[in-house]
Amino acid sequence: MNGVVIFLGLFLTMALSWYGILFKNYQDFNRLQPEKLMAGGSYPGGRSGLANQGQEIYKANGCAACHTMQVRANTNNAAADIQRGWGKRNSTLQDFLYDRNVFLGQVRIGPDLADVGTRLPDRNYHLLHLYNPRATVSGSLMPQYPFLFEKHKIAGQPSPNALHLPNELAPENGYEIVPTAEAEALVHYILSLHATEPILEAPIYPPPPQTNAVESAETTTSTNSAPAK
Repeated sequence: MNGVVIFLGLFLTMALSWYGILFKNYQDFNRLQPEKLMAGGSYPGGRSGLANQGQEIYKANGCAACHTMQVRANTNNAAADIQRGWGKRNSTLQDFLYDRNVFLGQVRIGPDLADVGTRLPDRNYHLLHLYNPRATVSGSLMPQYPFLFEKHKIAGQPSPNALHLPNELAPENGYEIVPTAEAEALVHYILSLHATEPILEAPIYPPPPQTNAVESAETTTSTNSAPAK
């Protein structure tokens, strides 16, 4: 009899945990609707088809293993997230309403990307960072992704899509480095990451004062905090 009671107790505990952690959050997310903005329009507005393709490439290359997408304004280190310039408000489920994949992440070997399209809107910067991260961020721990690029022999005029490389990374004369369609899609997705609209769940407050403790944009910080709510 005691064994049956213990089994039922464990089963009930696991069932309630599954409901509270997974099923209820899934239901709540499915009930979300775009939020009407006071200035007109709604948020979020969805991503383009190219950005959605880039999201799949982001997933396939395991980018979420080193980057988060959750600016946190409800934890002890919230001010640091905003001071770093990673976002103007905390991230919420609303930000991912139209996304097929949600990459909240847990470990910050690289910077948070929730609002990277706002703070780094330069296409060539991101392409160069993918090709050789140390060319844009000294001491970066990010791996290189040379398979997302091709070396072409220049025939006539250089390609308008070719990377603007520093001399030490440039190929031999007569050749150029051109991003593949996958690289262009991935950067398009990165540039689509914005979280600047003040919404009911996450208003934008005046930024906290700067301190000497603010970390650089590329940091080696691990966090085990819960996903953004």
